[in-house]
Amino acid sequence: MKFETRTPRDRWIEAGLEALASGGPDAVRVEALAKRLGVSKGGFYGFFADRDALLTAMVDTWERESTDEVINRVEKEGGSPKTRIARAGVQTFSSDRLLPIDLAIRDWARRDPVIADRLRRVDNRRLGLLREMIGTFCDDPDEVEARSVLAFCLLIGEHFLAADHGDRSRAQVLRRAGDLILNRHPGQTPA
Repeated sequence: MKFETRTPRDRWIEAGLEALASGGPDAVRVEALAKRLGVSKGGFYGFFADRDALLTAMVDTWERESTDEVINRVEKEGGSPKTRIARAGVQTFSSDRLLPIDLAIRDWARRDPVIADRLRRVDNRRLGLLREMIGTFCDDPDEVEARSVLAFCLLIGEHFLAADHGDRSRAQVLRRAGDLILNRHPGQTPA
């Protein structure tokens, strides 16, 4: 006798996050997710009351992964505050997983006040970490806030920038901008 196993809840959430990243919240449809997973949509309702419940679970997952899990990894790996800032930025805004989801949620938040509140909470936690780390080498509260905002805007905004940089690569310009924000000498490896 063969028992049919249910598609795990996490697979539905992951498929939903992939759909969100590639097509926004309108792309998160139960029937399309079931097809992507190669299952019937009946199993979906064993985990979620409706599509809204899935969307909430997806945003919960994104929030946990992009704040708690990133912060825990950064703290566990240690290093100087400047190293931890750089590591948190790389883990959040240059990954093939978190970055597309983050950008899709930012777009979604422009039209949905509930998502906008969640994004604000996540961004406040991220800025809090930046303030704390930058405050270890900068004692002017106004400058700490300015550097934190600049760092955060650099990490997000560079994904929307289409400009050229003359004979410099984007990576070179971003590195130099990071040096200025983190008060590093050009080419200095984060300590």
